[in-house]
Amino acid sequence: MQRLVLLMAFALAANAQVIEFESSGLKYKALTRGGITIMIATLHTHIRSWAVLQVAVSNGSPVSWGVRPEDFHFKRDDGKDLQAMPARTVVGELLDKAGRGDVIKLITAYEAALNSNAQMHSTNGYESRRQSAQAELGSSKLKAAAAASAIAFVSTKLLPGQSTDGAVFYANQGKPLGSGQLIVNTAGETFVFPMEADPHASH
Repeated sequence: MQRLVLLMAFALAANAQVIEFESSGLKYKALTRGGITIMIATLHTHIRSWAVLQVAVSNGSPVSWGVRPEDFHFKRDDGKDLQAMPARTVVGELLDKAGRGDVIKLITAYEAALNSNAQMHSTNGYESRRQSAQAELGSSKLKAAAAASAIAFVSTKLLPGQSTDGAVFYANQGKPLGSGQLIVNTAGETFVFPMEADPHASH
């Protein structure tokens, strides 16, 4: 969390410029506006018909803000606009269409990215949702429904000093998002991240 605060301060000092860094093969981008820091990375793993982003949001402002997966739009260079899917839709489709192997592959990729990134320590993100699901099930092994519910980025109200993370899903026929701009309209601000095609993307 301390490193995330330092990252936020760095972003503010850089006059709201996008900061890029790598962690375990993933390329992260971070941007701070109005005290809100958003950090994103494209996961190399694609599940079923979705492209997946790892997202973290930290509230360093003095007021509470809500953030939703639907706030994240991807505008491709060809002009096509993709809106992130609501968490309930993602969970429903994971349960209906994705097999256990798909869910495990997604969790493995997400946890590897989360554990390798020292800047990403959320107060109420994936890890806390996963622990809550385990407590409810009374088992260390998550069922598919609980796993999907824990990993999907959910609508969250962040109090000052709080942070969250999760996976944001785009229905893109299982193809990489490609190059374009990730546009996030949240907390009264517009965050714009230039995105390059992922050369490591796989199905």
